[in-house]
Amino acid sequence: MTTDRDIQVLTESANPEPSSTDANDTATETPTDVGYVFHYSEDGAIRRFAPHVPQTNPGQPASVWAIDAAHSPLYWFPRWCPRISVWARDETEQALFSELFESEASRIVAAETHWMERVRDGKLYRYVFDAAAFEPWGDADGQYVSHEVVYPERVELLDDLFALHAAAAVELRFTPRLGALMDRILESGLPFSFVRIRDAKR
Repeated sequence: MTTDRDIQVLTESANPEPSSTDANDTATETPTDVGYVFHYSEDGAIRRFAPHVPQTNPGQPASVWAIDAAHSPLYWFPRWCPRISVWARDETEQALFSELFESEASRIVAAETHWMERVRDGKLYRYVFDAAAFEPWGDADGQYVSHEVVYPERVELLDDLFALHAAAAVELRFTPRLGALMDRILESGLPFSFVRIRDAKR
């Protein structure tokens, strides 16, 4: 990504108290996804975001990618951490979700056990953008793109990723391997996302 650096950093500590179990309200302490979209990074000194073609998807036009609030838990991890997520969007899906995954949450995110300490001790920076500068990306729910240089309105330090998940009522799981849970997710028919999965243990 082409960036300039040196931007003021604001500190935000996650509230450890869950505040909602709504499947579409999974980013507590975050502006609503109606007006804002976000980029998460371990680098807190990015001043501008310029469109680029991702190395992993060279057929895409040069863009800046951002995520809405509801799907942000997918990115509350170190960049290279493989993780998977499944969630429910309504009462019917919630009933199936609770039955299959034995959870009262509306979203589960899982990563490999050997990443647990890095997630526990890690910190991220949340770049907050005016959503008016972006348009929905049709290839994935909750993702937005801009084809112009964009500047964040502010950047917030997230210094407790475990508490961030708890505050958003997201169930965070760690398992030695992701394969069995991935199979169950794929069989469920529920909405899901797999991130960096090519780097997961085989």
